[in-house]
Amino acid sequence: MDNTAGSSLYPLYRCKVLHLVRHAQGIHNVEGEKNSKAYLSPELFDAHLTPLGWQQVDNLHKHVHASGLIKRIDLVITSPLLRTMQTAVGVFGGHGYTDGVDAPPLMVANAGNSDRAAISSLNCPPFLAVELCREHFVCHDISVQCLLQ
Repeated sequence: MDNTAGSSLYPLYRCKVLHLVRHAQGIHNVEGEKNSKAYLSPELFDAHLTPLGWQQVDNLHKHVHASGLIKRIDLVITSPLLRTMQTAVGVFGGHGYTDGVDAPPLMVANAGNSDRAAISSLNCPPFLAVELCREHFVCHDISVQCLLQ
């Protein structure tokens, strides 16, 4: 886009860029592919990531860092669901956490049965979990019990 005078209402250097990232594969996705009713299961409501999901997180983490995008991120906003927080922290979080460091970990070891080391809050953007970012299901069929609204 051209930055010449009059080409836009606001110059690009004064604008914020919003990047939307969907969570990586969760156990609810695997079960939902087998049977769509699994998405309504209370046991899968706060699903954690699968091994493939963590591989997706690792790939995006590498891309975000290799491209330099991580240096331009001012804030990471995520849903408070485990799968979204695991994705956000895995992609945008700091390196491995070391005990004794003054900064708390952004994610503790083995969070959500992840088999992952703790992730540091150092050298990463601030994170904010917002309930309004969580997915909501709306049921139109009265015969279906809505678990989430």
